[in-house]
Amino acid sequence: MPRFVRSLQWLRLRRSLQQVDLLVMDVDGVLTDGGLWFDQNGLMQKRFDVRDGLGIRLLQQAGLQLAFLSGGKGGATEVRAAQLGIQHCLVGIKDKPAALEQLQGQLGVTAASTAFVGDDLNDLAVRHQVGLLLTPADACLAVRRQADGVLSQRGGHGAVRELAEQILRARGLWTELSRKGWRDRND
Repeated sequence: MPRFVRSLQWLRLRRSLQQVDLLVMDVDGVLTDGGLWFDQNGLMQKRFDVRDGLGIRLLQQAGLQLAFLSGGKGGATEVRAAQLGIQHCLVGIKDKPAALEQLQGQLGVTAASTAFVGDDLNDLAVRHQVGLLLTPADACLAVRRQADGVLSQRGGHGAVRELAEQILRARGLWTELSRKGWRDRND
């Protein structure tokens, strides 16, 4: 997609991005590239992008509530969630719509103020429960077609960071961060 078209897409989504109170992220294919590595003992390993992690920290400091919602499990997701201070790490979820509805109720967040980032068919099940459905550039075609926004970065390679920057731009917070830098305030 040409840069100009992507820019127009994000301008169109600006008001919706300003309204996001809860950002829910699928893990495999969004925060990771979707690959699974197994060591000689059969233990699963996943690769997470450090820039996505900083994007998550920036969103936390901007006041957004964040959650991981994944059908997978294996330990790496929980470890990464703990490192980033993600309080809502829902793994091994077979019914994503039910889990999302429960989380929204627990947090008192409406569908209109919820954004979801997903990459595959099981993520489409939450489409009608969120104000924004967003997807990495390498998501399956069906998700890209139904998404409100398609990120230019692939899952596990900066897609979440790109979204974080777009949300911060929409809220008028990015210019100062990009000029002065960021300090971890250890909230």
